[in-house]
Amino acid sequence: MLSPAERKKIGFSLLTSSSAEMKKYVDVYALFVERGYTKDLCEAYADAFIDNAKKPSPFDIVQLSSLYGRIHDYKTAYFYLEKLEDKKLSGDERFGYCVEMLATVSKIGNWRDAEDFRTRNISFLQKQTAKVSQQKEAELYIALALADCAAKNYQQALKLLKFGYKPKGGKDLTLLEIFITVVYIFAKANDEEGLRGALSNAESCLKLFKQFDFSWQGPYYRKRIEDAANGIL
Repeated sequence: MLSPAERKKIGFSLLTSSSAEMKKYVDVYALFVERGYTKDLCEAYADAFIDNAKKPSPFDIVQLSSLYGRIHDYKTAYFYLEKLEDKKLSGDERFGYCVEMLATVSKIGNWRDAEDFRTRNISFLQKQTAKVSQQKEAELYIALALADCAAKNYQQALKLLKFGYKPKGGKDLTLLEIFITVVYIFAKANDEEGLRGALSNAESCLKLFKQFDFSWQGPYYRKRIEDAANGIL
């Protein structure tokens, strides 16, 4: 979840009440800081920025969907993403929507829908990738790999994750997410030897984190690795 300072850079849709909107975001973010990804966080975010808003920000809808995905509630994540299906979006907004929709549909297991969605949007995504950060590029490749995994194209999924990500020191959550996704793919493929290697890499990456930003993150990511080894992302 983006910090209040990061969210402020994007701006709020209701300029006349941006201060009040910012305070609501700070209050919701406090739940994230204290307990991490929870149903309470998702519901508070939805209540503050989507369910009771006249014109919810596309960014907030995508971020809420991502939060629901973190607690494995993919159907609710999909429900919110559908709100953007026919909306006019900026390049950044559409990129975020496409990545989250592709990942969500893939995790639900609707591989044919995932492939169709990728086919419709791949030209845009390839062009937009040149304009986004390395982290956003990684999120795209993870989503594309999940689509291939859902279709049981496991080798292609693993190949996609070798796109040349450049690690950023010993506290790189994006790198850890890539390793966790690899664990998940090997688990789905029922490849025990590959899974052992993937688990070793993910656990080694986790050990590089001498300190986390929030107290809940250590146990959370250990559980993420364990879940991925059991075919749960």
